Amino acid sequence: MLLTEISIDDLAVGAAFLGAGGGGDPYHTMLLAKAALTNNDINIISVHDLADDALIAPCGWIGAPTVSVEKLPNGQEAQSGLIRFEKIMNRTVDAVLPIEIGGANGLAALVAAAQHGVPVVDADGMGRAFPESQMAIFNIRGLNACPAIISDASGNVVTLESDDNLAHERLARAVSVSMGGIAHMVEYPLTGKEAKAHAVHGTISAAIAIGKSIRLAREAGQDMFAAMFEALRSSNVYSDAGILFDGKIVDLECETKQGFSIGRIVIGAFDGKDEMEIVFQNENLSARCNGQLRACTPDIITIMDRETADVITTERLKYGQRIRVVGAAAPKILRDTKALPIIGPSAFGMDDAYQPIEILNGWSI
Repeated sequence: MLLTEISIDDLAVGAAFLGAGGGGDPYHTMLLAKAALTNNDINIISVHDLADDALIAPCGWIGAPTVSVEKLPNGQEAQSGLIRFEKIMNRTVDAVLPIEIGGANGLAALVAAAQHGVPVVDADGMGRAFPESQMAIFNIRGLNACPAIISDASGNVVTLESDDNLAHERLARAVSVSMGGIAHMVEYPLTGKEAKAHAVHGTISAAIAIGKSIRLAREAGQDMFAAMFEALRSSNVYSDAGILFDGKIVDLECETKQGFSIGRIVIGAFDGKDEMEIVFQNENLSARCNGQLRACTPDIITIMDRETADVITTERLKYGQRIRVVGAAAPKILRDTKALPIIGPSAFGMDDAYQPIEILNGWSI
């Protein structure tokens, strides 16, 4: 599938939703992808089209979304990272894929693919966005993150080697902070066989479908949220979705700390009777209504403008915004017993046991 400017727009909207507030605002990366499209095709291929011995390079941005708003990329970070990666692997890259489909990282692989002349695999490593590298499904399935290549807007390129994926995350985070708080990273080198076995399949197509559903409903004057929920359920990746809360932001705390955007917001209902609190670390982690859990990681919690259905990422939250909190079930691969200790509530220091969003909200029959 060759991407067009319209499909890149749709992908940006869908990736913003799947980012659960994180992954970075996709606007600048969308512009880079469109600029790359003027001289190159961007081809999306199925994971099943890969040869078993193909070399796949998952890639994306690492850092705090609050920094990415002010510190723009130079557009060459991905290419310099892939060139170093090929030297270390002593072979050429056959394809790239997003390390996470959420936010700007859902589009970062497009820029890398166009500049490097390779296709993008219709899959990713998280099925959404998470704040830390070891939360990729590839780590959960026991694959090594290294060698990893980190590159920045000043032309610096750093290679990381470690057999410990948690140590890799800590080192990569420190490097990204020293690079100004945002950098590009190639990590978790995969064979085609490993991509088929472990990646979250079909997430680029799903993100494009989500964005397209909102665009078409807006043009037709129809309910954009209802259209998006139908697209999610039809994706075969995200089985349930719905509105968790409707109201106005009445309190907001956010700080950039240790390379993350960390904070909480409180949303008041328009009738003044109920409140929802959302806690975030780059991504939205939990949503409680009057103290009762309504959703938690790894399920997706996204804040959207209640009139336009535009996604509001954590770095763009403001007091007084009139919003809807929308939730969606995470892909099944993220909900099993191997995944939850690494990406569930306990991984973020929460006392709650994970409960599926469709159970908490009565969406299941």
